[in-house]
Amino acid sequence: MKYLIFGLGNIGYEYKETRHNVGFKVLDALAYASNIVFEDKRYGARAEYKFKGRNFILIKPSTYMNRSGKAINYYLKKEKLSVENSLIIVDDIALPFGTLRLRAKGGPAGHNGLIDIIETMGHQNFPRLRFGIGNDFGIGQQVDYVLGEWTGEEKKNLPERIDAAIQIIKSFGTIGLARTMNQYNNK
Repeated sequence: MKYLIFGLGNIGYEYKETRHNVGFKVLDALAYASNIVFEDKRYGARAEYKFKGRNFILIKPSTYMNRSGKAINYYLKKEKLSVENSLIIVDDIALPFGTLRLRAKGGPAGHNGLIDIIETMGHQNFPRLRFGIGNDFGIGQQVDYVLGEWTGEEKKNLPERIDAAIQIIKSFGTIGLARTMNQYNNK
């Protein structure tokens, strides 16, 4: 079995430690722990991870967050995979910091990366792992918040939450979406 795992974020050093780049951060942690490296390819950095007979193709799109649909569409076609065999990791201000929610489908909830994916694909029926970044910002400060760096407290707790996200990715590929949702969404 083969799966595409997309971690959304923005390329460039200035975005590396921002909340908006948590998708990149999760895939970087998985690659580091597995001693694999990303290679720059068309529309993104790509790495392959093998686990329990499954092949996970990890993609960090280079199209910037707001144009993520182009990279996702390209890799789904290139790898000849259905959207059910893909998972998109995305930051979510509607969830408290570190909360992880796996969903089979859903609207964009104002997230520009998801908006572009939905517009590109023509539907919203694709699995996504929503990684809560909280919403501790004032009116008109959303952009500064999501493009801001983690607080000291968040940095301290981030590794454990990233590890939990990695376990969800592995579970998604081994026991499937529904069972993984049942196992992890209530934690």
